[in-house]
Amino acid sequence: MHKNKSHTNLDSKLDAVRKSLKNSVKNRDSYTHVRGESLYVDDVNIRQGTFHAVVFDSPKAHGKIISIDYSKAEALEGVERIFTYKDIPGINEIGGIIADEPLFAEDEVHFWGMPIALIVAENEFIARQARQLIAIEIEELPVITTAKEAKAKGSFINAPRSFSLGDTEKAFANCEYVFEGETFSNGQEHLYIETQGAYAEPLENGNIKITSSTQGPTAVQATTARVLGIAMHKIEIDVTRLGGGFGGKEDQATPWAVMAALATYYLNQSVKLVLNRHDDLRMTGKRHPYESTYKIGLSKDLKILAYQAEFLQNSGAAADLSPAIAERTLFHATNSYYVPNVSTTVLSCKTNLPPNTAFRGFGGPQGMFVIESAIAKAAHEIGVSSRQIQEANLLDENDTFSYGQIAKQVEAKNSWNSAKLVFNSDALEQEVADFNKLNSDFKKGIAFMPITFGISFTNTPMNHARALVHIYLDGSVGISTAAVEMGQGVNTKMMQIAADIFSIPIEKIKIETTNTTRVANTSPSAASSTADLNGKATQMACHALLERLRLVASEELNSKVDDISLRYEFIHINDKKSELSWTELISKAMLKRVALTENAHYATPEIHFDKTKEKGHPFAYHVYGTAIITTTVDCTRGTYEFDSVKMVHDYGKSMSEGIDLGQVEGALIQGIGWMTMEEIAYNENGKLLSNALSTYKIPDLFSVPKIVETIPLETEGHEHAILKSKAVGEPPLMYGIGAYFALQNAIKAFNPNYNLKFHAPMTPEKVLMSLYQK
Repeated sequence: MHKNKSHTNLDSKLDAVRKSLKNSVKNRDSYTHVRGESLYVDDVNIRQGTFHAVVFDSPKAHGKIISIDYSKAEALEGVERIFTYKDIPGINEIGGIIADEPLFAEDEVHFWGMPIALIVAENEFIARQARQLIAIEIEELPVITTAKEAKAKGSFINAPRSFSLGDTEKAFANCEYVFEGETFSNGQEHLYIETQGAYAEPLENGNIKITSSTQGPTAVQATTARVLGIAMHKIEIDVTRLGGGFGGKEDQATPWAVMAALATYYLNQSVKLVLNRHDDLRMTGKRHPYESTYKIGLSKDLKILAYQAEFLQNSGAAADLSPAIAERTLFHATNSYYVPNVSTTVLSCKTNLPPNTAFRGFGGPQGMFVIESAIAKAAHEIGVSSRQIQEANLLDENDTFSYGQIAKQVEAKNSWNSAKLVFNSDALEQEVADFNKLNSDFKKGIAFMPITFGISFTNTPMNHARALVHIYLDGSVGISTAAVEMGQGVNTKMMQIAADIFSIPIEKIKIETTNTTRVANTSPSAASSTADLNGKATQMACHALLERLRLVASEELNSKVDDISLRYEFIHINDKKSELSWTELISKAMLKRVALTENAHYATPEIHFDKTKEKGHPFAYHVYGTAIITTTVDCTRGTYEFDSVKMVHDYGKSMSEGIDLGQVEGALIQGIGWMTMEEIAYNENGKLLSNALSTYKIPDLFSVPKIVETIPLETEGHEHAILKSKAVGEPPLMYGIGAYFALQNAIKAFNPNYNLKFHAPMTPEKVLMSLYQK
């Protein structure tokens, strides 16, 4: 009876979801995407005489440059010029948080793929030919590739950071159970479809325009100005859209734009630099690998009383965004659980790998994996399911996070209980148990994965945005913001906001390119905050315009302003349609010399964080959810497939159900890929081995779970989310962590002697070895 009721509940929920998706606004970019008409950097109409550039990079991971001979390359017909650090008119420095990364290597190289020079030629083929003619001699120095080795040698990017709550040492003494262990989570390649690239062109008076594939136009502008030794107003950055970013273009899009601009600065000609896939893989950083240790203490009734963790972050050869990413690891070290006594430390370890960088989740997933591993270890040793420990420790209203923020509008238990009810988790667990009793060659595993993810830049000053809105004489609207469209549908959401406020068709609204001359001094499109920040600014600008127009309408219709409203392209008085249309209203506003342009600024209220005390209220709100993952393992081969992923996700009040569902499903698969098959490999000399899609595997159509079901959590949303529609870019990636533990539970069902290891990704090779571990 319970099972039938649950199925009926699920069917009705899914029907409601399907109905809302059918009626939701579709991604406005989809039309040009499928027709091949969407424009990217490589689609820019290049000017006559444009040069093409290729980067000459280090063939060693660490060493002193003894000599470089460019003569043969420079003599090749078609080569215009080769630029090195000696040609930089400003400062040879592109580091953002810490000034520790040169644009071009000077006397030493610090990672395999480090840029040394820029070859500019008539075409890319000639530039690549020239690269092969450069002779370089390097005196090799010791190479560090792992965080543990870096820690042992005292090689760090900056000072360690620590968060604490309560007294862990005292709490451990009172625990019924105490367990310790270590974990490893590997890096992850962004593998955006559009590789890194930029197109620089000279304008008059020494100005330069750069079309860049970047998530951070202002960072590109500021860094280019610094390297060229000129003012920022002489550099214009323009972004139409990205062919994917995932964090890989937040900081690491910058050097290629700067290099193209440097060549344009000297040659007074346009220069195009687009990395091919192999160059991109070799020269750019990935998600940070983490080597971590933990200690967890529980009471007899499975309450987590104390938790300690030390995270060793493999930062690579320069800081990039590592300090900020390390900080977010601490913010999410306890995931969805309330732990009264916490002590966590992160060390950013300097190695001879490309500087690792932002990746969807920004350090949060690495922290969550450790506590989920600690819970799995404790459950295994005690002889209970991980689910029991997870459920016993879920966050509640007014619980305190280790960084001091008080949890409000908490949906951890709500999402967990909803998932159990809607998807009938008892039946799912029984189905797994029954299958495993009847089968010896195949085993199933099931795991629960709750998520709690904070929304805001953890660096408080970055939480602001601006919008510039024009209403044209014919009633059409143009919107400029700092939001960069990279597949997440933010353009559509900005258009929805304006269409709703002005009550006009979305077809009358245009989103302009993201351009630093229209919207300046912006934060990057990152931290899942793009729609919130830029949407709120757009909302403010549109409301300001609306109030002016209501005043004009009241004068024209001889009515009170409070009685005026705009609906479906007509002005209404006390809900009654008048003869005055939207277009006519705009014309009358023009005749009255009313401003039809508005520039608005939004800064997230309430948030703050004191880094001297490591306490504060850094997040505007949190996103919650719960996933239930089931897998089937072929115990002869070690291969596996995921039978289903069933999620209850906290969208708030979603303003675009179709777009948001796409983000949830895409993030889930990317998270599963990180946890199961995407294995970054460097050799002991620091050379990337997983340097092609033949050696680096990402999820394809055949890797997608057979069933993926997502039910929106019924909540009121949050006032700091745009239209109470919560951020959806990063949080769902963490559902993929559950895939690791589902596989591990299947292995345990086959091999009772399996000694739990927490070494991600859980590739088929690792599964096979674990199945037959003695």
